[in-house]
Amino acid sequence: MSFPRGSQTQKIRHPIGTRKGPLEVPPPTEKDWPKEDEEDHVLVDPNEELDSLPQPYRMINKLVNLLFDQSWEIIEERNALREAESSQIQPTVFPPLGEIQLDKMPNCMAVSQDYVFIGGAKGFTIYNLYNAKQIYAWEKLKVDVTSIWATDLGNEILIAPVDEMGIIRLFYFYKEGLYLVKAINEVDDTSKQTTCIKMEVSQGGDFAAFLLQGVGDIWLDVYKLPKETWLKKIENPQLTSNPKKKVRQLQLNTLGLISADQLEMDTNACFKGDIKLSLPVYIMKIKPPKPVTGTPFKSPLEVFAKIKDCYGLGSGQNHFIKDSQWEQQAEIFQASYKKYLDGEWEEEPLSTATFYFLLPSCLFAMPTEVKGPTGMTCVLGIHWTRSHNFFLYSLNRTLKDKADPEGVWPCAAPIAVSQLSCSSSYLVLACEDGVLTLWDLAKGQNMYPEGPVKSQTKCVVLCTDASLHLLEASGTQGPTISVLVERPVKHLDKTICAVAPVPALPGMVLIFSKNGSVCLMDVAKREIICAFAPPGAFPLEFPWKPMFAVSPDHPCFLLRGDYSHETESTDNAGIQYSVFYFNFEACPLLESISKNCTIPQRDLDNMAFPQALSLEKRCERFLQKSYRKLEKNPEKEQEHWARLQRCSLLLQRESFKK
Repeated sequence: MSFPRGSQTQKIRHPIGTRKGPLEVPPPTEKDWPKEDEEDHVLVDPNEELDSLPQPYRMINKLVNLLFDQSWEIIEERNALREAESSQIQPTVFPPLGEIQLDKMPNCMAVSQDYVFIGGAKGFTIYNLYNAKQIYAWEKLKVDVTSIWATDLGNEILIAPVDEMGIIRLFYFYKEGLYLVKAINEVDDTSKQTTCIKMEVSQGGDFAAFLLQGVGDIWLDVYKLPKETWLKKIENPQLTSNPKKKVRQLQLNTLGLISADQLEMDTNACFKGDIKLSLPVYIMKIKPPKPVTGTPFKSPLEVFAKIKDCYGLGSGQNHFIKDSQWEQQAEIFQASYKKYLDGEWEEEPLSTATFYFLLPSCLFAMPTEVKGPTGMTCVLGIHWTRSHNFFLYSLNRTLKDKADPEGVWPCAAPIAVSQLSCSSSYLVLACEDGVLTLWDLAKGQNMYPEGPVKSQTKCVVLCTDASLHLLEASGTQGPTISVLVERPVKHLDKTICAVAPVPALPGMVLIFSKNGSVCLMDVAKREIICAFAPPGAFPLEFPWKPMFAVSPDHPCFLLRGDYSHETESTDNAGIQYSVFYFNFEACPLLESISKNCTIPQRDLDNMAFPQALSLEKRCERFLQKSYRKLEKNPEKEQEHWARLQRCSLLLQRESFKK
């Protein structure tokens, strides 16, 4: 074998930045490594010096640099956020006007008239809304109260607390006297105990509905409340009180064993346990709609021959599908989604219901033979989870009547959430496909209106991504949607967790964020007016779950002062809990509610925000509009007056017959 000339003696030329001399494999031990000769090493890239470090120092150095770079990015982001916040006008933060101090953690609260009802350990307490003075404490339970509702009935208040066992009780509060009406779902056998999930009372207090859940079943119980009978028994306590007890007290007072002050305190006790009020009247029981099944009918003619009535026909209720067609559809579904159906299925949760008591309107297609009750409320509207339909039930029925819906409003997708305005004028149905349907329940006095539809409303929508939107709808025009609060991407602590309208401030809402901030937003101007915060001695835990109550009658709201788990001791000794009282009128920016209302007067007249108007005011404005229309047309005016005269004569004749 021959080699090229000079191949054995030719020197290897080293590139710049490498070591001179022959290549050597370093020994396995670090102490035997040769010392670097700085004179023979030429450095071009400074980063190559890091690569020359031995392991594991090279990896540690890279991790430290990575950690430094990430920390620097966070620092730059926070500085940019501080600069952006400093450039913005920060809202004025107002402290609470009052404070209710508690020894134990409050679980729930409600506001009605001039009273605050706070549920907690072993019962609930009643406080004055303005001076935070405790009026009475009803603590006769063995478990805690988890939720509480309070409904204004005029001069009276209906209170409904729910304890940890799921038992709901009705209390009647009148002239600072508390009366127990009934425990709705209390049973002797604990294995058959049901749980109350939700309750609603109609406007005026004529009806009440309770959503109950048992073992694998859920249903809605509807009652009629005899509030007129309650008022008569309370105003005439001598008819129901125990005469033997009063005679015994008078005898003891004569003997000097009971003082006059003690006798007066006993007769004026806040809790009137000796007076038994009439029980609510059970009307009907409503269960979730049954799933669609096959039918043995062979032809459509046979189907229609068996139908008793046509109510709900064509609305997704009365399905008549043959068994063979149903089995064929099931086979197609199983074949199409076999790879998804082979896995384990989780047990489907029970369906829940959302329900409202609605006022009379021609939008409700009721049978002609069904007459409304003497009260204002006549219809119960309800929708169940995973259901496409909104059902309407007449309240003019007895327990013997079959609880079938008199009307059905179908939707293209399952109804996810709904909301009824405070004055029962507007109803919003939001479906799972993102479609919102707004119903004007206050209109519709005429099925064929002469002029164009003038209904208009504004609705604040909180989406699942925590973004807040304003939806404006006017007449038959297309709605407009604007963004009030963007979806938080990086700063999740600013995520909105709750939104509450303020009935005393039309067009304004309270926004509660997870970081503990509470802001008042004007949706018309799309800006934050002010903020509210409890004293700094109440650190909050993240994410924050606020417990609050907005008064429907007064310009104020209540907020619980939460403690973080770090500040609580193991035995909760020495911790003072508080409920803070915030008044909008006490804020300089909101001293005059009428001046700060940004909703135009014409919009208020057209009930753009009907929750600001009482029922009497709505009726008055409706009559005024009717009179204005009659003034423009004298012929119709004479016709209406003649009709009124005939009706008055008929009423007089009926009264004479009685």
